Amino acid sequence: MSHSPERKERDCLNCGTTLYGRYCHICGQENLEPKESVWQLVTHFFNDITHFDGKFFTTLKVLLLRPGFLSKEYMAGRRASYLNPIRMYVFTSAIFFLLFFSFFYSDKGTEVVTTVNGKTIAEINEMDSASFAAFTANINKEDNKPAVPMSRDEFQKYLDRVLVTGIHFTPGTHYRSKAQYDSMLASGAQKHSWIRRQFVYKEIAINERYHNDPVQISKAFQGALIHSIPQMLFISLPFLALILKLLYIRRRQFYYVSHGIFSIHLYIFLFIAMLILFSISRLNDQMHWGILTFISVILSIGLVVYAYLALKHFYRQGWFKTFVKFLLLNLLFLVVLGVLFAVFVLFSLFKI
Repeated sequence: MSHSPERKERDCLNCGTTLYGRYCHICGQENLEPKESVWQLVTHFFNDITHFDGKFFTTLKVLLLRPGFLSKEYMAGRRASYLNPIRMYVFTSAIFFLLFFSFFYSDKGTEVVTTVNGKTIAEINEMDSASFAAFTANINKEDNKPAVPMSRDEFQKYLDRVLVTGIHFTPGTHYRSKAQYDSMLASGAQKHSWIRRQFVYKEIAINERYHNDPVQISKAFQGALIHSIPQMLFISLPFLALILKLLYIRRRQFYYVSHGIFSIHLYIFLFIAMLILFSISRLNDQMHWGILTFISVILSIGLVVYAYLALKHFYRQGWFKTFVKFLLLNLLFLVVLGVLFAVFVLFSLFKI
């Protein structure tokens, strides 16, 4: 029930029906004053998402302490006392990834400084003529060549040859520009399929965008891949439900939606548990308490035990049969996650 004041008029603002109570018996709208304060708007927002009138915390308590019970209650039709699983999934996943990207994930990579014979590129560029001549002559000597100095242009060609620049995920010759590659295709020197051409074009575009800096390219790719995890997990949900459907195909009382609800509740638990584990890990990085490491290990084992017990309680099969299906479920789901990960790696590569 909303905390906004009730209207004195007895007509529904939504459909015009004469009212006999606080709610319209035709459309269900509550008879409230249409004007709201900012605080009422914010309150409605949190109430609509989480039902903080007690339903959210009741659902959370049951979810954490009674594996599989919440899914059984939903399938039995006892739903009014608990938060809708879709709504709870949206809320918990949003909170999880908000906190994850805000506090637990950092896209600051380790600074990599390229050196040649112990000297950085910046230091080499600042050398005077005599120092540069002695430095490059020593490089030729170490390469079993005549110990003669290099010119600046010769040294740059040497760097282009020995240093790894950019990324190269297509086999064969590497191209510095799209024009160079198009020229090779037009001359007939290279005959590539349409798919391979798209990969080569993308490789060239990435190297040009990040100035052939493999460190920056790696950071951009990692960031794109990490930020695609929410989509990957969401897409994996129906696949997990499908695997459960196949494993319990002889249990005809369970429909595909039944497996889907169970999967959603399992994901919600994992979001909450992983948030706790990440928090303990971050605290341990600061405090270096051995007890925190022990707690993390116990909680990690608890995740596996919880998933097994949820499977046992929801599908009501024997301990050994559930254990076998639990192993098969994890094996098959790892395959699904592997395929999805490969797809999202490719997607992230074309996204940067």
